Amino acid sequence: MSDVARLAGVSIKTVSRVVNDEPGVHTDTAERVLAAIERLGFRRNIGALNLRRGSSTGTIGLVLEDVANPFYSGLTRAAEEVARRHGRQVLTGSSDEDAGRERELSLEFCARRVDGLVVVPAGRRHGYLAPEIASGTPVVFVDRPPGEVEADTVLVDNVAGAAEAVEHLARHGHRRIAFLGDAPGIFTAAERLRGFREGCARAGVEFDERLVARGPEEEAAASLARVLAADPPATALVTGNNRITVRVLRALAGLPRRPALVGFDDFELADLLDPPVSVVALDPGELGRAAAELLFARLGGDSSPPRRIVLPVRLVPRGSGEVGP
Repeated sequence: MSDVARLAGVSIKTVSRVVNDEPGVHTDTAERVLAAIERLGFRRNIGALNLRRGSSTGTIGLVLEDVANPFYSGLTRAAEEVARRHGRQVLTGSSDEDAGRERELSLEFCARRVDGLVVVPAGRRHGYLAPEIASGTPVVFVDRPPGEVEADTVLVDNVAGAAEAVEHLARHGHRRIAFLGDAPGIFTAAERLRGFREGCARAGVEFDERLVARGPEEEAAASLARVLAADPPATALVTGNNRITVRVLRALAGLPRRPALVGFDDFELADLLDPPVSVVALDPGELGRAAAELLFARLGGDSSPPRRIVLPVRLVPRGSGEVGP
């Protein structure tokens, strides 16, 4: 600040008044101070300024699994739009499905005194956020529920979506339906497998453990080969998320006969493939908007008990799931 005052030919107090938007500074003087700040390359630390004033830091934190995943990109964009309407910026980080990284990011954002936090959980242990919640920092969990704390949560109806996928395939004559899902410890993967089981029961289709594979997306091609080599083989597939679906489509390319397929999560160009890919669709933007709106309701003074919102999904038939065995 002294460097700015010296260059502008004013007192440090005058610089302070200009930086803090206080009255009593002549327009010409203020312009000299601002020009000196620009010339020296200084920028106001808005976070520190707001903390001194005891007000909002103007930011919220968003912890995702992977910001490069189009699903989470859509969620992020929607949360940003809500934040912008409320005059806030969004700080984002990817946990890479690592509970330790999720904790590190969440606490780092809290240390920077974000006004609130939206988290896609990578694990089920969130007691580390209890002190932050108790001190008044609102936290909303999205896509998966938290563990160890009571907090607002926004989910999608994973069970109903997976069940509907199975019933859809069964209506087209399939009795050997496989499920290729994500790692067992992930909440959405477990819920979608539960829905798959329920769909089999409702459709009168045998649930065969040999036709179930769960693991990282990198194992999707090997899992596909296994269920297609079963005796008798799978004639239809339910894939547990968009990344697994894409891996499966690559493995199926060039095969003379493909199994029917319904994927969970839509993805770009799914409707332009041959055949177009039938999906259980959910709107990541709706997830992001609902979570952000909940967060800003809390920031606005809503002190009602924690809410659990479950958003619906819908089956989008396009061709890949409508072929017979």
